[in-house]
Amino acid sequence: MGLNLKGRDFLTLKDFTPEEITGLLDLSEDYKRKKKEGILVDTLRGKNVALIFEKSSTRTRCAFEIGAHDLGMGTTYLDPSGSQIGHKESIADTARVLSSMFDGIEYRGFGQDIVEELARYSKVPVWNGLTNEYHPTQILADMLTIREEFGVLKGLKLVYMGDARYNMGNSLMVGCSKLGLDFTACAPKEYFPNEELVKECQGYAAASGSTITFEEDVEKAVKDANIIYTDVWVSMGEPDDVWAKRIKDLSPYRVTRQVMDLAHDNAIFLHCLPSFHDLGTTVGQQIHDKYGLDEMEVTDEVFESRASRVFEEAENRMHTIKAVMAATLGA
Repeated sequence: MGLNLKGRDFLTLKDFTPEEITGLLDLSEDYKRKKKEGILVDTLRGKNVALIFEKSSTRTRCAFEIGAHDLGMGTTYLDPSGSQIGHKESIADTARVLSSMFDGIEYRGFGQDIVEELARYSKVPVWNGLTNEYHPTQILADMLTIREEFGVLKGLKLVYMGDARYNMGNSLMVGCSKLGLDFTACAPKEYFPNEELVKECQGYAAASGSTITFEEDVEKAVKDANIIYTDVWVSMGEPDDVWAKRIKDLSPYRVTRQVMDLAHDNAIFLHCLPSFHDLGTTVGQQIHDKYGLDEMEVTDEVFESRASRVFEEAENRMHTIKAVMAATLGA
């Protein structure tokens, strides 16, 4: 079946079939090969996209801008100071204005309800660059990286270590259950995803033949894992006073060499970045000064190890986002 997503929004992987997600991965792989070979893919010349960033980013912004440029499109970047969205102009009005000027709209910010409302009033495709609840473009990059490493997705075991209540835990659970990977969230119970989404994903898992597991015991969780995944313990926009509790609760779930040794011999480490694995950032140094930690969610030893695929994963943001834009704009 050919990939036909023209005119579709890309808000969460829940909206796509396993075949459509696989088709996007195939297209991403093709664009990556052509990029390496210097083959032009600028089939969307004359089109323009708006990039709304209420939360700043390195990888997401670069991936959308380079991907759009490679496809021949122009981009307009709107940071919080460059847009009146939700302040002087409603989300609905913003969507109607921008969709009369642009061919596609990316949104990276806060609640999923915002990007859903943008899509509802927009006449052009809307793409979710990250919300509090979902991060679907990241999951495509993750799945492409995993498929490149193992040659398959179905039947592999992915363990997410840490706070699984928000965009990364939610989206990995959706992606794994759709594509047939066994998903385990390893954390204290209060950090597990909400029950409504769990039930929804259990339905996807039943169809794909995969499993969804929640485990507080690290050794049990990571046994035979092929992929160990983690993210920062405190997300952008959360207050500083949550750090102490997260550090106390989640320190036992830090990804260390000992954790990787408990996994499968061929296990790889993934992280959506940025990561607090050393003192090379302002925030990392502040955490060290206040809490005495040199490392947070992952040790530097694991981050820099042969098992780490974090930079291949980061590059794949560009190829997969390019595929999303191309497929939904009808390149």
